[in-house]
Amino acid sequence: MHRVNWDDLRFVLALARHRTLSRAAKALGATHTTVARRMQGIEAELGSRLFDASAAGYAPTPAGQLVVEAAERTEAELQALEARVLGGDAKLEGKLRVTTMDILFRRYERVFATFIERFPGIELTVACSDNEASLTRRDADVALRMSNDPPEHLVGRRVGRVEFAVYASRRFGRRRRDLPWLHWDERLGARWLDAWLAANAPGARIAMRVDMSSLVLREAIASGIGVHFLATSEGDSDPRLRRIGPVQAAHSRDVWLLTLSELRTASRVRAFMDHFAAEAPAS
Repeated sequence: MHRVNWDDLRFVLALARHRTLSRAAKALGATHTTVARRMQGIEAELGSRLFDASAAGYAPTPAGQLVVEAAERTEAELQALEARVLGGDAKLEGKLRVTTMDILFRRYERVFATFIERFPGIELTVACSDNEASLTRRDADVALRMSNDPPEHLVGRRVGRVEFAVYASRRFGRRRRDLPWLHWDERLGARWLDAWLAANAPGARIAMRVDMSSLVLREAIASGIGVHFLATSEGDSDPRLRRIGPVQAAHSRDVWLLTLSELRTASRVRAFMDHFAAEAPAS
């Protein structure tokens, strides 16, 4: 009799979602050899090939798709159960996971610090990434995000607004023309910046491309490699930088504190969101 447990299904889902062994391994906190070995074991147990490998990555076979769909149903049921259990927890202790971006953590780091001081029984984990974690898949309990259109399936409150302007290193003196630019990694598909440069800095020379790390971007600007947009809260506070253009209102973003509707009454989630709303600096 073939038996597949939830731990097996986690590996199947990760490979289906991330398409490569290395990315699936990263999502699972495992090594790519572990993922490969587990998948071989699952396929041997079921007596069927679940994935086809190609240059584009791993894709489920018809049999694999059936397992993926069953895994998604199981995952959804477990997440719903977990949310109901957490939602009924009245204790101000235990684990709470918050996902945000490094730019927002730096902006609100004092709020995080005072929350820890106020609620020492809550074990807070903060995951900083520009890739949005899924609250539905319970990657986190609360999300602090920049968005002018937050997802309808999430509930929360607006706690601030981030404005952006173009900054340059003070090494450039008062120059405003013919400055080198930083751009995003081409894989990010930042066409909005191509359009903005074409309209506002035609013929701009791209000195270097970077990923979505705002810290790397700020250091590259400060070193004089190139100019780029920064949040005014970051650029104005750095003595190495100067603003060389007005606030770009079209690129301003609201800051939202979001969670799942079934978690909003959970004591830990409610305590964090209430504390954050009360302590976040006005913007």
